[in-house]
Amino acid sequence: MPTSKQLNVAVVGATGLVGSEMLKILAQRKFPVGTVRVFASERSVGKQVAFNGNTLKLERLDESSFKDVQVAMFAAGADISLMYGPIAAESGALVIDKSSAWRMKANVPLVVPEVNPNDIRDNEGIIASPNCTTIPLTMVLEPLRQKVGVERVIVSTYQAASGAGRPLSDELEDQMEAIVAKKKPEVNATTHQLAYNVIPGGWKPQQYGYNEEEMKLANETRKILHNPELKIAATCVRVPVQIGHSESVIIETMEAIEPEDVRALLERARGIVVEDDPVARIYPTPLHVAGRDEVFVGRIRKDMSSEKGVALWIVSDNLRKGAALNAVQIAEQAIEMGVIPK
Repeated sequence: MPTSKQLNVAVVGATGLVGSEMLKILAQRKFPVGTVRVFASERSVGKQVAFNGNTLKLERLDESSFKDVQVAMFAAGADISLMYGPIAAESGALVIDKSSAWRMKANVPLVVPEVNPNDIRDNEGIIASPNCTTIPLTMVLEPLRQKVGVERVIVSTYQAASGAGRPLSDELEDQMEAIVAKKKPEVNATTHQLAYNVIPGGWKPQQYGYNEEEMKLANETRKILHNPELKIAATCVRVPVQIGHSESVIIETMEAIEPEDVRALLERARGIVVEDDPVARIYPTPLHVAGRDEVFVGRIRKDMSSEKGVALWIVSDNLRKGAALNAVQIAEQAIEMGVIPK
């Protein structure tokens, strides 16, 4: 059993891009770890992964895996989370799930610690972490919502290959190498060649011509901001970038606000860095923010089509704040609030 200052942690999906990042962040942030148990697919059992200068042996996931575990972080698919999340919660662990499995369940809080930390208290053993595009968007919208209200949001995303997992990330590298070698690139991990291209889709189609990713972004944003009537529409695009999701956002506020006031408001917001001087060519890019924890905002300007409109550009590391870091921060906040005993 852990001491009063240490917690036993389980990471499910530890060999994936997000799971690997979770382990790295737990060590970097000196999370109060007693023991760490790591789980992955059947073919990975017995192999080892790095953690804090040591190695951990990957275990087989079963119904007894969460005994004496206080925090269970899931970075696997929704089917695994649906099957084992309740088992972990019933074993006494606080489950923090990165998949889409629990996000829209009424009794499961969907949390961005900088936006709605108090929702953590309402958990019944499982807390969901949002989509990698929802997290940075809500972090920008919340200060504006508090100051002048938010009426309508139009967002277009430019999403990195790593957001689809290791297969697409590796395939993008292979395609680039093939093009350089003047060979025909293979396409297996998504619907179209990603190298030298952008793909305005690839997610499961849903109603009104939108796809699953676009509906996630809209519905999750409404839930986190506690505004089920928020007018929001999204277009999600996959781009040939390895790490870093970007978003072009137009926000119609309830009260008019000038760009300089938006800039000042976001500069004071927790977890946000404003980089905004287009004349000097200063604005965030995915290459620049990779490996960083903050959400970066630039290109803040008036929406010329609306008296109460603001346009801006958001970039964040989708594997860190968009995924693994947010999950770890939820656990840290839960400890701070007494939801997980220290």
